[in-house]
Amino acid sequence: MSDRIAAAVAAVCAAGLVAVVLVLGAANPPRQAPIATDRLGPDSGELVADYLARASASVDPTGTDPRWALVTFTTEVTATQAASLVGAAGTDDAAISQLWFRVPIDRVQTPIVAVGVAGAESIARAPGYAAAQLYGTTGEWDRQGRIDAVSAARLGENCACALAATIRASQRDLAAVAAVPGVRAVEALPADAVFGRFAVRPLLPEQTLAVTPGPDDGEVPER
Repeated sequence: MSDRIAAAVAAVCAAGLVAVVLVLGAANPPRQAPIATDRLGPDSGELVADYLARASASVDPTGTDPRWALVTFTTEVTATQAASLVGAAGTDDAAISQLWFRVPIDRVQTPIVAVGVAGAESIARAPGYAAAQLYGTTGEWDRQGRIDAVSAARLGENCACALAATIRASQRDLAAVAAVPGVRAVEALPADAVFGRFAVRPLLPEQTLAVTPGPDDGEVPER
């Protein structure tokens, strides 16, 4: 009889535990990762001419509503030069939120690193923050590790390695930025796009015909 009572008590406890778990789960549902439905930059395999035309069509020169946009430079520049290019159109309201860095090495695919910025001081420090993201990423003798090491070293020396910027400005100001010499393209998102919920893929300077991977058979330099 005692065994039956013990079994019954155990069953009641187990049922109670399940109920508690279900209640806690209902009260604290797992957070869903935000879905990035918008994106800036070319699609894989897209013709560069098609992307440039698509980017141009995304900006209304008469529009006054603010938009998130990707500014792609003709070639890699320093962080402060990137800020100067964005500001060269006299658009005081065009604010840079991210800089996109990549160290150019002939026939070597180097990583693209994004750094969030807010103002001139953080823009000047951005290459150092980009370098910090690459230190110690892989083994010392691994090829990718050597690529990351030389990239980090050059970024730490404030190289001309900024290839794009994410900015927010009115469409009219975005059109003015697009006309600045040294700016290759400006692509704007719809007005309801939310920062942090859109993907970015900068167009690389050497991509002139189609958006395809470049060669990765070159020698990795020491520095």
